[in-house]
Amino acid sequence: MIALLALIVLLVYIVMASQFESFSKPAIIMMAIPFAVTGVIMALWVTDTTLDMIGALGCVMLVGIVVKNGIVLVDYINLMRDRGYELSEAIALSGASRLRPVLMTAFTTILGMVPMAVSSGEGAEMWQPMGIVIIGGLLVSTLITLIVVPVLYGLFSRKGERDKEAENRKKFIFMDLSSDPSAAYSSDIQLVSKDIENDR
Repeated sequence: MIALLALIVLLVYIVMASQFESFSKPAIIMMAIPFAVTGVIMALWVTDTTLDMIGALGCVMLVGIVVKNGIVLVDYINLMRDRGYELSEAIALSGASRLRPVLMTAFTTILGMVPMAVSSGEGAEMWQPMGIVIIGGLLVSTLITLIVVPVLYGLFSRKGERDKEAENRKKFIFMDLSSDPSAAYSSDIQLVSKDIENDR
């Protein structure tokens, strides 16, 4: 089971690395997983539930669930930085703007698992550990992600690493707008007339 969990973590990391075109940003997002494990242990201890095979399957599912909140935050921070905001300002704007979507997606998943965790019908004891594991892990990881991911992003990011505008200035030579527009217009007319004569 540990090998399966490690494989899932590796696959999730590879997908995010290709998405963000970076190795550090997925590592920052993956920091939510240890806190999810802490939430799983706390939830199992509070409910006095043992971790069986179905609960372990819930832990594997939890790896893919908990990273989505970090993806939402990091992607929006990158977007704000591409629009010209400074690093600290982009982090602050992203935290304020993405707080509601992160909480909505987390709590809808948690509420969807509540019937599985509290059901008492026939065969319900087999699926209860999965609901408890997902609720506990997602609850703790969501609260920690809103704090840890922006802080780690600010620590491991450089201020000018996403300055696309500066990179575009280096790659392309733009027209000098400070020159005389009438001279530029006359030169364009001369070039067009020469092209017409060549075509004849």
